[in-house]
Amino acid sequence: MTEKTVPGTPAWLRTRNDRTALGLFFEHGELTRNRLVALTGLSKPTASQMVQRLESLDLISETGAVSGRPGPSAATYAVRADAALGVAVDIDANAMRATVVDLTSTDRPTVELPLARTARDRSPVGDVRRAIVEATDAAGVDSSHISAVCVAVQGAVDPRGDDLRFADTLPGWPRTHVRTALEDALGIAVTIDNDVNLAALAERSAGAGAGLDSFALLWLGEGLGLAMDLGGTVHRGFAGSAGEIGYVPVPRTALDLDPDATDLQSLIGGIRVARLVREAGGRARTYRAAIDALRSDQALCDEVMRAYAPRVAVALLPALAMLDPERIVLGGATGALGGPALAQAVASVIRRHTRWSPDVAATGIATTPVLRGAGERLVADLRASVFDRLDRI
Repeated sequence: MTEKTVPGTPAWLRTRNDRTALGLFFEHGELTRNRLVALTGLSKPTASQMVQRLESLDLISETGAVSGRPGPSAATYAVRADAALGVAVDIDANAMRATVVDLTSTDRPTVELPLARTARDRSPVGDVRRAIVEATDAAGVDSSHISAVCVAVQGAVDPRGDDLRFADTLPGWPRTHVRTALEDALGIAVTIDNDVNLAALAERSAGAGAGLDSFALLWLGEGLGLAMDLGGTVHRGFAGSAGEIGYVPVPRTALDLDPDATDLQSLIGGIRVARLVREAGGRARTYRAAIDALRSDQALCDEVMRAYAPRVAVALLPALAMLDPERIVLGGATGALGGPALAQAVASVIRRHTRWSPDVAATGIATTPVLRGAGERLVADLRASVFDRLDRI
């Protein structure tokens, strides 16, 4: 054991103080030395030493000065956004979106890239490397400065190892050792997570799940998913398959709604939404066309959502019975489009026909919720890596 890791030694105390100071810069943004003294309770000389050390490590930099009292102005310092950089990637069946992420969550351009639909034209390394190159080009960042990537996929990620399950929208991607292959090829840290679980992180921090003890995010898109946030932690299950509700068989109570539906995907998934649009007189051969039609015709949207709400209510009953969350959030393109009216209609159906009386709300994240959640997880990973750097000094 080296001196710097022994509690109570000068090196250990320096590391602990530096970690405390860096955490305060993350929390408060710009700080002066005097403000750092007030927040930590440490002496002015100690605070000055912390600032000097963090500045020498290129983790913070001087950003300006503040005045307002007699005497010289006090220099302000803040975290250097480029001290650690990553790329967040959201991959679905048709396209992927990517953006550069830094330590301070600075807004940077998002690129959207179409994807080939055949396995021979796709691979994990090819897809992710392309996302990194395009995102860094758009942000004006050298791709060699990227140290980590977080990839959102439509599938389950087994936390026991490195395997993907239910990943039908990833042609050309193997089902085993995916993260390891990416890290070996790209030379950076890689995180792969379920897209709906990542969207739940965004709902927790700035959406309809903010401030709640628990909530469930029902993802209503081309595919389905259910993320369960319990006390601020997303429940992923033993094999990472928690929330893959699209494969759940339709209960007998749904026969009157749709006698042909066999599972929840066929009851409320993208194909069914397109069919509901056609039955209401709209034109839509695909889910994406259905969403476009609903956006452009409010009367059509209202009619389709009235038919859709009882189906969603059926899909929510297992989550209510097993989890009883404080709130159900309806996300995905269909949930966002239905908005508060759909949420209210679903809650009304459940209250009329069951013993439950849930709080149902529309998503609070207007655009790219999955990418936003991937970015938030990546920010946490980047900050953890910076703290690790301090521990190794």
